[in-house]
Amino acid sequence: MPASGPQTVRRPPLPFKPLRPQNAATLILVDRSGATPKVLMGRRHRAHRFLPGKFVFPGGRVDPADSRIRPASDFTPETMRRLLVKMRGGARPNAARALALAAIRETFEEAGLLIGRQHPAPPRSRSPSWHRFFAHGVVPDLEDVVFVARAITPPRRARRFDARFFALDASAIATDAGRIETPADELLELAWLTFDEARTIEIPNITRIVLYEIEQRLAEGRLAAPERPVPFFYMRGRTFTREIL
Repeated sequence: MPASGPQTVRRPPLPFKPLRPQNAATLILVDRSGATPKVLMGRRHRAHRFLPGKFVFPGGRVDPADSRIRPASDFTPETMRRLLVKMRGGARPNAARALALAAIRETFEEAGLLIGRQHPAPPRSRSPSWHRFFAHGVVPDLEDVVFVARAITPPRRARRFDARFFALDASAIATDAGRIETPADELLELAWLTFDEARTIEIPNITRIVLYEIEQRLAEGRLAAPERPVPFFYMRGRTFTREIL
């Protein structure tokens, strides 16, 4: 006979413990030198827990050293203003710079491309990655970096990131140092792809959305358009939300 009174319903355990999103950033390099614009993408290793086997833009988590790097130039005032909107932990300009600097550093680590200006006396850094970056006589430059979108990974994922997507014309590449091949390489099969080509390969949904945002900017004739809204994507309950920053 069933027991009377309140009963506890045991829910199956979540596949992953609830995770707080980590700050991360991505850099979308756009090559407009030919008849059709192209973007740089690479495939993530299938052994990774987060987005295994997917094609993505260069990028990754913010490192503490990123906030200690002084760029050659700062964001435009409008870009900085938008980056500070709803920033977790409070509006901190140095944290905003660290986001773009992380994307620039990751692009160097994953693709061997240095974004910035040639400098006769670049600064020093104890960070191994930034030390190698500065060894090429380049200092990162933020003036032309375009803030395109922000997205937070939905809950119940193996990894969660509060990611900012930045875009930059490929003419901002100061030099190609060649890829640094290590066992930790995250991006394989690096390639410059047209937007149509990118849509036919295995890419995350958010990457597809951001590609559309970039394409719309290019259709209007300007990659950098300070007045253009910056979308912020996240899950509110079970609803995929698009907010404007």
